[in-house]
Amino acid sequence: MGNVALLYVGAVLFLNGLLLLGKVEPKAAAILNLFVGGLQVVTPTYLIIASGGDPAQILSASGLYLFGFTYLYVGIGLLADLDSTGVGWFSLFVSIAALGYSYANFAILREYPFGVIWLYWSFLWFLFFLLFGLKRTSLTVYTGWVTAIQGWVTAVIPSFLILTDYWRPTAEFAIAWAVFAVIVFVALWPLTRSSRRPVEGASDATTTGKATGSR
Repeated sequence: MGNVALLYVGAVLFLNGLLLLGKVEPKAAAILNLFVGGLQVVTPTYLIIASGGDPAQILSASGLYLFGFTYLYVGIGLLADLDSTGVGWFSLFVSIAALGYSYANFAILREYPFGVIWLYWSFLWFLFFLLFGLKRTSLTVYTGWVTAIQGWVTAVIPSFLILTDYWRPTAEFAIAWAVFAVIVFVALWPLTRSSRRPVEGASDATTTGKATGSR
């Protein structure tokens, strides 16, 4: 069930990345954030109840709330035209917590690729903190591209591989995901720093106080 929910996490990250890039109207993006946010609250609740008290299953499911609450916060904020600082500072909490979940996946669950993926999410939510919490608007384009790419690399592709039984929780998979992150996100930095801001209108909602964000 969690792997199905992960697929739609990819969809909302991709959409929110496009929102930051000025390709999607903010209130139009709010609806999917609410749908996926609700799913990411219902899913871990069900998994925890059905776990029979298994600590590993509870640990694995508990991290989903971080994203569910983010998307609900974002969706409501977009519809209500709220300032983004709340989402930004909550994103700092998520970013720090994600480091703990990364360690847990490496050391306890032995899910090495997801140990790397949690580092991806820690990095992304730290960008949300800088952009929305500290108003570093120069990061808008970079964050938009990182968000959209992570939607596919950390959610859609892993989910599809798991659902089709092609996923392998091996060190080799983890290394491949880590190498991709270093190459792509480092290369994006100079490319996006020279880019212009998103088109006027969409950028108002993502860079000057309206609540947006992701996972």
